[in-house]
Amino acid sequence: MGTILDYLKEYGDYSLEEKPFCDVDSLVISQLSYLKFDGIVPGPGESRAPVRLPEIAAHPDYDHLYADERYRKDNTALFTGILSGRRFRDMCLWNYVNHIEPEQESQFSAVVCGLSGGLSYVVFRGTDENIVGWKEDLNLAFSEPVPGQRRSVSYLEQAARTIEGDFYVGGHSKGGNFAVYAAMCCGQEVRRRIARIYDHDGPGFRPEVREQGAYREIEGRIHKTVPRSSLVGMLLYTEGDYRVVESKTIGIAQHNPYTWLVKEGDFRMVDEIRPGRKFVDQTLNEWILSLDQAQMHIFVDTLYGVVQASETDNLIDFTAHWFRNMQKIGRAISGVDGETAKVVMQIMRALFEMVSLHAKEQTQGKRGDRKSKRRSRKNRWEIQREKFEEGMEQLECHLKLQGSDKK
Repeated sequence: MGTILDYLKEYGDYSLEEKPFCDVDSLVISQLSYLKFDGIVPGPGESRAPVRLPEIAAHPDYDHLYADERYRKDNTALFTGILSGRRFRDMCLWNYVNHIEPEQESQFSAVVCGLSGGLSYVVFRGTDENIVGWKEDLNLAFSEPVPGQRRSVSYLEQAARTIEGDFYVGGHSKGGNFAVYAAMCCGQEVRRRIARIYDHDGPGFRPEVREQGAYREIEGRIHKTVPRSSLVGMLLYTEGDYRVVESKTIGIAQHNPYTWLVKEGDFRMVDEIRPGRKFVDQTLNEWILSLDQAQMHIFVDTLYGVVQASETDNLIDFTAHWFRNMQKIGRAISGVDGETAKVVMQIMRALFEMVSLHAKEQTQGKRGDRKSKRRSRKNRWEIQREKFEEGMEQLECHLKLQGSDKK
């Protein structure tokens, strides 16, 4: 078994005629959408022709594609693998947009990919490292659509005018949510041209949001895949079919597409989400759906305030300087009810686990004279974990004392 990177090595020279487009191909393209194509791929209304992958590789700003340092190594291998095989080598990209609007708590990016045989794929980017995008993920729990969801509809309708015939739409994480939302809320003429909708571990919708769109009309075309310990993809996903993919890692880190296992040209499937995780997912969904609009705003704003208290603009720095900002985080979490504070701290624990695990994985590929450096990096993360646990204990004591004072 391997990952999507191994899939490209093994099947990258198969044409789409020899091996038809599948869920793994969709995840490859969804991950490709995370690359930063600003200034390289033409946007809506630009007179420039679609850009082929070899042109992107030869562009002076090529290195800008990998601005997200967390996944530089994997994203480089992905682009190289896509470029080197017949399957995707002639792919061209156009209609690229990338907007980050803190005032509207919106992060939105999408691009159209043209593959061989006239196949077009409208792909929405998921949440990147920017905190604005993470806040928008939390806002999905509200009954009204977030700015990114509304924008996904207008983008899809505009992009469809640049495509001939039927097409696919999809994305990973929030991108999967946007793909489903755009498909169920776009005009009938565009909707009937959508052949498939790919949702890779994307959050679902509150019941009232689904009812506002044509969800029943499109649900048979949705291909939803989630990892075995899915948290994000099961958020507000209370009905519908999905496939469960085995991962090479554990916990929330399975949200990373590079951890999903591939075997014999398809995902390595398992029967169901892990029982413990499924129980947590169901409990969280029930709790979220039990909150009214005002309570949900308090929860989301409190959790976002915790992140903002660290005075960073991305999740990497937020976890790296956790202990240094513990007092600020404590002040941010003060004043909320005990149940909300508990859930906030649980999500903060999961976030720390995800980033710290990825940081450890990045040190494991070093060799030779870098061994001692690798060990020191591991030790630093072990120390960081100890400080994290110490800080969490302080927060819990602070909240208990606060609760006693109220009594």
